[in-house]
Amino acid sequence: MKMNSRSKRRNADGFMSGVLVLSLSTVIVKVIGLAYKIPMISYLGAEGMGYFNSAYEIYAMLCVIATAGLPVALSLLISANRQNRSWDTIRRIDRCAMSVFLSLGMVGMIFLIAFAHPIAKAIGNDDAFSCLLAIAPALFFVCLSSAIRGYFQGFHQMLPTAVSQLIEALGKLIFGVWFASFAVKQGKSLPVVAAYAILGLSLGTFLSAAYLLGKKAIFRRTMRSEVSEPSGNKKSDGMKTLLRIAFPITLSAAILSITRLVDMALIMRRLQTIGYSVTEANEIYGAYTTLAVPVFSLLPSLIAPISMALVPQLSAAIARSSADDQAALADRSIRLTTLLAMPASMGIAVYASPILSILFSREQEAIQIAAPLLSILGLSILFSGLITTTNAILQSYRQTVKPMISMSFGALMKIIFAYFLIGNPSVGVYGAPISTLLCDITVTCINLRFLGGVIPKSKTSCGLGQIYYKPMVASLLAILGSIAVYLPILHTDWGGAIAFFAAILVAVLLYAIFAICLKIVTSEDVAMLPMGEKILSRFRARSMNKMNHQIKDEKNYDDQRKNSNVDDKNAI
Repeated sequence: MKMNSRSKRRNADGFMSGVLVLSLSTVIVKVIGLAYKIPMISYLGAEGMGYFNSAYEIYAMLCVIATAGLPVALSLLISANRQNRSWDTIRRIDRCAMSVFLSLGMVGMIFLIAFAHPIAKAIGNDDAFSCLLAIAPALFFVCLSSAIRGYFQGFHQMLPTAVSQLIEALGKLIFGVWFASFAVKQGKSLPVVAAYAILGLSLGTFLSAAYLLGKKAIFRRTMRSEVSEPSGNKKSDGMKTLLRIAFPITLSAAILSITRLVDMALIMRRLQTIGYSVTEANEIYGAYTTLAVPVFSLLPSLIAPISMALVPQLSAAIARSSADDQAALADRSIRLTTLLAMPASMGIAVYASPILSILFSREQEAIQIAAPLLSILGLSILFSGLITTTNAILQSYRQTVKPMISMSFGALMKIIFAYFLIGNPSVGVYGAPISTLLCDITVTCINLRFLGGVIPKSKTSCGLGQIYYKPMVASLLAILGSIAVYLPILHTDWGGAIAFFAAILVAVLLYAIFAICLKIVTSEDVAMLPMGEKILSRFRARSMNKMNHQIKDEKNYDDQRKNSNVDDKNAI
């Protein structure tokens, strides 16, 4: 069944509004996260952040296993059944999801508490034991929050997710800094100070879960008043369907998380095999994960909202059997990802050192370690963003095994190269970001290959030039222009910070100009932005007025010519 143009516009608006809401909240969350890192590294130093990040990586791995696939599966099923108005099925899916999430959260928390010491010993960082205990409750609250976020996303409601992320980030910042400051004043040891700091994260997740529970209670009361009768009983869409979709998604995400954990262990252990002490290896790992990795992760995380908004929208289009809408949504998401990630990837690679110097000005030794590592990681931003988006497209089509295959190949690539490169004295810790880049390229190529057989063909699809080549040309020209501004200012009395901000401003302006000149951004893209329709209507009105004036002037000129000819004839 074909949709009319108004329905298509509403579908596109829903997708873009969801992306914008989540992107804005993600920007704020990441800024808060960087603000959190700055006082933390002053309290803990690179060594203390090594303990902190060791515990956090373990927590992140368990968190991914517990929550990566189920929220996606939940939002996908709710969106598809909402399209068919199957309200009984939605309620049944929600009950199943909550029971699974709460069980996983409880098991994960108990596991982390019970095995904190053996886990810390296994990763070669015994002093991270207290941090693991402090972060364990966060696993339960994150599972609860993820269940409710998936529920709201299935209804295309992205604002509760955005607000809950902000609450969690603010809780981590305020209470984490407060607890760390208290521990330092009490004269606690460095591992214990790190544990106090990480308690702030656990409290932030509790506040986020409490907000979502209240919001869901209000939302469900509203839904009950709007839905008079249940319809569309699909018995198959329960626990079995939820787990069948969620399991491969969880496994593919877990592969990546476990790979990061292996990466941590490889950095710690392989650096020791080439002559570094445990303390030196921990300092290098702390600088890499505290300075380089958060800045690198900032931009791919801004692209993640595209996939979060895409899954329920694309799932609804698939339920409608609308091939044109499916192709348009997939095409728009990939193009938007490339449009954002391409210049960011080049910018981080070129300006890694000034970025870290501005953010962590007091940690010059850590910056010297992290800056070249961040330059290499910057090249991975484009591929990391494409992985997120292409995985989301495949998952929307319930092709959940294919991302698992691509992630497995990428993980294998990373582990092999990280092992040999980090253990090579001439490469050392640089092997970590190099192996990450190779992993991301591998996964992206395999995913794009899979997409060719999944997305319906459409005459309106953009070609490779529109999606990849034109953004690459615009990004290169913008970066070259920014360098031409950065270098002269750098050697003046204004200093590096002014030079960097001037260069970034020039890069953004040039990229916008080249994007318009090369027609990377279309009028449809502008129309879906906030106030986009008004901007276009004003532009069209001005164009029409100018055209009318030109036509009027030409008509007046023709009339004058005719009158002149008549006068000439009369004179003769």
